[in-house]
Amino acid sequence: MDLFNTNTLSNILPYDGEVVYYGKIISKEKAFSYYEQLLQNIEWRNDEANIFGKHIVTKRKVAWYGNDNYFYTYSNTTKQALLWTAELLELKAIIEEVSGVKYNSCLLNLYHDGSEGMAWHSDDEKSLGKHTTIASFSLGADRKFSFKHKATKQTVSLVLEKGSLLVMKGATQTNWLHRLPPTKKVKSPRINLTFRTIVE
Repeated sequence: MDLFNTNTLSNILPYDGEVVYYGKIISKEKAFSYYEQLLQNIEWRNDEANIFGKHIVTKRKVAWYGNDNYFYTYSNTTKQALLWTAELLELKAIIEEVSGVKYNSCLLNLYHDGSEGMAWHSDDEKSLGKHTTIASFSLGADRKFSFKHKATKQTVSLVLEKGSLLVMKGATQTNWLHRLPPTKKVKSPRINLTFRTIVE
């Protein structure tokens, strides 16, 4: 039985891209269990970026895992993937089954509270290929997530719930920016896993 038939799920973008929100794909209990395991078992590091010649270290923490020791460059910094943990392989299998897409790597973000977010950007690095599919899985605090069209500036927002899956595909990264806006309302951590495919 296909619980997540994409024919019954609508594209939340009005044009120039495709984003499907599946909502919660695991139980509240499982979501909490994975959240606790990832907090403890992932090799979290403060993210680093070189922006306009300035080296920045973020409060937000990141980790990069994959099938192999892939290199991934963004914000003028390069990361080398660690090999999958058991929990990540379990989640990868669940998300591949729901989305119908295979992934070979995962970038994880740990936001300690609502003061930490992510500025407008696209995941359009060459290493991801053109019209890539990215599966974004959320644990911990519910957070607002927004899209903005690069030309028209139209915005679309939704709340990503704990245990939920959002899939971005098609021309989304070419035509739309996305961000996680900061908020004073959220006091607890959120873990976001973005499963993606590095093109070698």
